Amino acid sequence: MASARAVEAINQTPETTTDEIPVNPPSRREFLFYIWGASMLMILGQSSVGMIWFMWPLFKEGEFGGVFKLDQTVVPSAGDAPNSFPEGRFHLTHPERGLLALYNVCTHLGCLPKWQGARGRFECPCHGSKYELDGTWIEGPAPRSLDRFEMTITFLDGSKSITNLTGDPIDLTGRSADDISLIEINTSKRIKRAGRT
Repeated sequence: MASARAVEAINQTPETTTDEIPVNPPSRREFLFYIWGASMLMILGQSSVGMIWFMWPLFKEGEFGGVFKLDQTVVPSAGDAPNSFPEGRFHLTHPERGLLALYNVCTHLGCLPKWQGARGRFECPCHGSKYELDGTWIEGPAPRSLDRFEMTITFLDGSKSITNLTGDPIDLTGRSADDISLIEINTSKRIKRAGRT
């Protein structure tokens, strides 16, 4: 009888094979290590995406920081009131010496000077800085004249004139606005004027 029970007990024991590997759940330390590694990867990924987004140029043609393309109809006559372009933050002026694109921000504290036609000058409404038609400082707390933007004028004959490094006006002597094919104003290339000149 005892041997029958022994045979029965042997028959009931599960057979173990060498193919099965026991699976142990990860320990608490391993779990925390995996969570720490995953959070570091997420932070690194977010930082990389943020840096790429920050460095990617977002300016497009026709908005501030990009290139504005204008035709000859916007060119004021010599000595006339400037044409303002609020979307580009510039004034297109035509003093006697040539054509200019002036940055529409006061060099004092960043207010927006307005053209005062009766007085023939730009005046800052905040602190009273005053500028001539070509952006030259007249009086007030501003440290320098109005900044200028780089401008390229393409004429109908195919020739081009580009603003020089000091931002001097583009001379239109011997030409009229009808001779202009295209005006390109690059609002990402600001030319700062030195001192109160």
